[in-house]
Amino acid sequence: MDEQEMLHAVLSSATPPTAEQKSRFEAFLSKRHGCPVTLEWVADEALEKGFRLQVGSEQYDWTLEGRLRQLQERLDKLNPGKMSVIPLMEDAIASWTPEVYAEETGCVLTVGDEIATVSGLEHAEYGEILLFSGGVRGLVQDLRPDSIGCILFGNGSNADAIAQGSIVRRSGRTAGIPVGEAFLGRVVGALGTPLDGKGEIEAADYRPIEVPAPGILDRQPVNTPMETGLLAIDSMFPIGRGQRELIIGDRQTGKTAVALDTILNQKGKDVVCVYVAIGQKSSSVAQLVETLKRHDAMDYCIVISAPASVSASLQYIAPYAGCAMGEYFMYQGRDVLIVYDDLSKHAVAYRTLSLLLERSPGREAYPGDVFYLHSRLLERSAHLSDALGGGSMTALPIVETQAGDVSAYIPTNIISITDGQIFLESNLFFSGQRPAVNVGLSVSRVGGDAQTRAMKKAVGTLRLDLAQFREMEVFTQFSSDLDDMTRRQLTYGQGLMRLLRQPQYRPWRQHEQVILLLAAMDHIMQDIPLREMDDFRRSLLDSVQDAEPELCAQLDEQGTLSDAEREQILSRAKEFLTRYQAAHAESAGG
Repeated sequence: MDEQEMLHAVLSSATPPTAEQKSRFEAFLSKRHGCPVTLEWVADEALEKGFRLQVGSEQYDWTLEGRLRQLQERLDKLNPGKMSVIPLMEDAIASWTPEVYAEETGCVLTVGDEIATVSGLEHAEYGEILLFSGGVRGLVQDLRPDSIGCILFGNGSNADAIAQGSIVRRSGRTAGIPVGEAFLGRVVGALGTPLDGKGEIEAADYRPIEVPAPGILDRQPVNTPMETGLLAIDSMFPIGRGQRELIIGDRQTGKTAVALDTILNQKGKDVVCVYVAIGQKSSSVAQLVETLKRHDAMDYCIVISAPASVSASLQYIAPYAGCAMGEYFMYQGRDVLIVYDDLSKHAVAYRTLSLLLERSPGREAYPGDVFYLHSRLLERSAHLSDALGGGSMTALPIVETQAGDVSAYIPTNIISITDGQIFLESNLFFSGQRPAVNVGLSVSRVGGDAQTRAMKKAVGTLRLDLAQFREMEVFTQFSSDLDDMTRRQLTYGQGLMRLLRQPQYRPWRQHEQVILLLAAMDHIMQDIPLREMDDFRRSLLDSVQDAEPELCAQLDEQGTLSDAEREQILSRAKEFLTRYQAAHAESAGG
């Protein structure tokens, strides 16, 4: 708009407009914008069929390409899940007529390293998808008075189509991902594209990757166990459906193994599991998928892979895409378990994007909003109210520490967001204690609310006994003269630690955990040598299960344990102990 309130428009076409056409263009624009218009014609030989009319940042695209794009957008609206469009095409084309509407367009100022700076899109919103040349899409991440910073999701040759001066269009939509039952058993990328070579996936719906978390009135208390099958966790740090429990520890301490065993333990429990791999090696993700297939667990799992080989922008949106997939099932009233492996690499990917967008770094070179990055993700995990179907989504975020430093920036952020943490200690791991759970630093803020009554009754003072053992072990490691009571307490503590060792890919059912805990807390295993503990444990479980099959089934199904049933299990365990000791004494004598 100039000083005389005169609007300037540019008409691009292969041939100049007639006087009548020019008059109609000016009348149309004057009526639309409420002021006089001057029209300038610019020759463009590439526009043989149609024209483009540019007014400030608005563009009326009446070229063949523009009208075909309108048709494509109409088909997309009719079919948001990207299903087969053949049945829809006849009706869509028959009822379609091109519309005259203005698109807000901009111009690429700079592009590089998966980042584009754009000018001219005055009304673009944070988180909106922008459409670039060659079918590349971008996500608005930085709003400035005179430009917009955008991260790109293109790769390969189509990303090379973007250059300085390229036209950018607004989509008016936020980023989303296809979702549905068909994704179960599949490996997909951060944008929902299949990576397992099994063909296209027919989506049932299309969900935005970023949505507000459920409010307080939309939630209900976390009170149903999400059993991991790991005795060390289910007994002392129980996880409930809808909880957010952090798995934290140094590199190579078994963090992914804990999450994987938890996924395997959901077999037959109608829980949908979503595993999001962020910045992992592709070979590691492939190995995990093979493990899930080998244990018949892939049917209820979705694996989202954004490995280290893809761009930082795809690693950045991967956990939000996984959360959107999980929410689809949660709002259908189902239970979901989602693993983010790991959020340390997610924070690094976001830091990379922020530095490329020229944002000023804050503490430890991370951007100031990195806390909000993870809080708005993890807050979406919830146990929904009955009015919303009663579904749940349980989050197991994984964070890697450096030399056990839980007070670093990213670990403290996520500890403050979650409802507890499972801390895996390197020294325990390398000494053979797996899972290497540190009893002192681990905690579940839901606690006994996420335990069955049988587990509560069986666990007794296990955590206190282990804490006392760890403290006594430190004080007596340099002492050679120990009294009998101290030596017996140390033996008891060592037996408990050995009991909590568990082979990978072998989660225990609830009745197995209850039997072991009752026997251990009643000191039945007190005099069993540590080297025989694994054999004794396995044989004890087989013996009690053979003698009391109905009681074991009831423990798994109902999770209750009466005093009489407790004594029944202890009686069977003592009988087995007598037979075990007699058999070993006889073999030793022979």
